[in-house]
Amino acid sequence: MYISVVTPVYGTYLNLERLYLRLRQSLSQITKQFEIIMVNDASPDNAWEVMTTLAKQDSRVRGINLSRNFGQYHAIAAGLDHVNGDWIVVMDCDLQDQPEEIIKLYHKAQEGYDMVLGQRVKRNDVAMKRCFSKLFHHILKYLSGIDHDHTISNFGIYSKKTIHAIRQYREQSCPFGIYIHHIGFRKASIPVQHARRSTGKSSYTFRKKFDFAVDMIVANSNKPLLLSIQFGFLMFAGSIGYALWLVLRYLLYEIEVAGWTSLMTSLYVISGLLFMNMGFLGLYIGNIFDETKQRPLYFIQETTFDNPKEGDKSENDSQKIGRGNFHVI
Repeated sequence: MYISVVTPVYGTYLNLERLYLRLRQSLSQITKQFEIIMVNDASPDNAWEVMTTLAKQDSRVRGINLSRNFGQYHAIAAGLDHVNGDWIVVMDCDLQDQPEEIIKLYHKAQEGYDMVLGQRVKRNDVAMKRCFSKLFHHILKYLSGIDHDHTISNFGIYSKKTIHAIRQYREQSCPFGIYIHHIGFRKASIPVQHARRSTGKSSYTFRKKFDFAVDMIVANSNKPLLLSIQFGFLMFAGSIGYALWLVLRYLLYEIEVAGWTSLMTSLYVISGLLFMNMGFLGLYIGNIFDETKQRPLYFIQETTFDNPKEGDKSENDSQKIGRGNFHVI
C-alpha cells in the first residue's frame, strides 16, 4: 500500500516540521510506503527553505515551489498532479486537520469506499468564520443543488480512481470540495477532531471569502439567472396590475396619480435591478472568457525531486498540457 499526502503551504512555515513528524508517525502505522507532497503557494515566509531541508532529511518529503501565489485549490491541483499513491490524503498544513485522524479515515475506506471525508462536528474556528461557512453552504446548496455539508472541508482520503477523475477537471475555478461531490463514487464521512490554529492566522479575509463564494456559485450554477428572470416577470406583472388599478381609480373616483416622487422612486428601483442583472450576466460572461483562454492552472518554479524541465518537453509532450502530466497545467 502506497499513501500520498498533499498539503498546500502558505504562511504557516512554523508548523511544517511538526506536521512532517506527526505525519510520519501516523502514516507509519499504516504503511512504510508513503510520500508527503508539500506545495509552496508563494508563502511570504521561508516555507520553501524548511521544505527543502525536510526533503534532504527524508526523501519521502517532496516539495513543489509554485512560481507565484495561485490560490489554495490550484496548489492542491499541483500536488495531485504529482501523486503516486494508491490512496491520497488532502489536508491543510496548519495542523487544524490532525494527522492522527488519517488512520481512522484509512480504515473506514477499507470498508469499500472510494473516498472518506473528515467531518468537523466541532470546529475550532471563530464564530464569524463558522457562521459564514454555514451560510455559504446553505446558499450554495439552494442555488446549485449540491448537498454539501458545511462541516466537511478538503480533509479526507481518496482512492487513486477518485483522484484520477478529479484531475480531469481543469477549470480556472477549481473547487476541490465541489469536485468530490460532483463525481459521485462511493463516499462516506466520519467525525474527526478539529484542532485550534496554533500559529499564524488564516489568509482568507472576509473579502476573499465573499469573492470565493460568488465565484463558486457562478461556476456551478445558473440559478441566479433563472431567479432574475422570475423576479423580472413578477415585477412586470405587478407593474401591469398597478397601472390598471391607477387607471380604474382615476376613471371611477377621479383620483389623480401622484407625479414626480413616485416616478423617480420607480426609476431608481428599476435602474438598480437592471444593473444587478447586468452584473450577473457580466460574471457569467467573465467566467466563460476565463475558461476559453485555457490558461495553465499553475507554474512550478522548482521541486525537490527530479522532473523534466519545461523547456525540454517535446512537441508531442506539450500537446498534453492541461491533462495533468507535466509542470505546466
